[in-house]
Amino acid sequence: MSSVSQTPAARTPLNGKIKIGAVARHFNISVDLLRLYEREGLLIPLKSPKGTRYFTEQDYLWIGTVLRLVREARLNFAGIRHLLALLPCWEIRDCGYEKKQACPIVKDSTSPCWTNRGCCPQSNPQSNTEDCYYCPVYRSAPACENLRALLVTSPLRRN
Repeated sequence: MSSVSQTPAARTPLNGKIKIGAVARHFNISVDLLRLYEREGLLIPLKSPKGTRYFTEQDYLWIGTVLRLVREARLNFAGIRHLLALLPCWEIRDCGYEKKQACPIVKDSTSPCWTNRGCCPQSNPQSNTEDCYYCPVYRSAPACENLRALLVTSPLRRN
């Protein structure tokens, strides 16, 4: 016996998790491109115990932003990572002055903080990518003013 529910969670597969293939189709890109963005530290998917990658609708804005940064602003991965490294993670996480001064990410402007597992307050030997997926710094990336300003002034937008 199956019951049909009209709640939003019931209409979305796997309690809001969307398989990587469906996300790729939504953006008309390949699954390999999403995996490349993951390897480059730009995207963090949720993973099942068997390794299946999932995203949620919350990720669509960020995925769209990354695609626009590459296509419209013509940034390479290093450029995007550098911009993301400028996110004030110590403010977002409310680390305090002493922790900020000791943080290796503050001194390294080449990668976003979520690519350095040692900076994560939840960091522990059993930690997984789900910790980083819910990281407040990663979650705030789509709202980054530097990225939005860059997209507004990108060469392709001026036409």
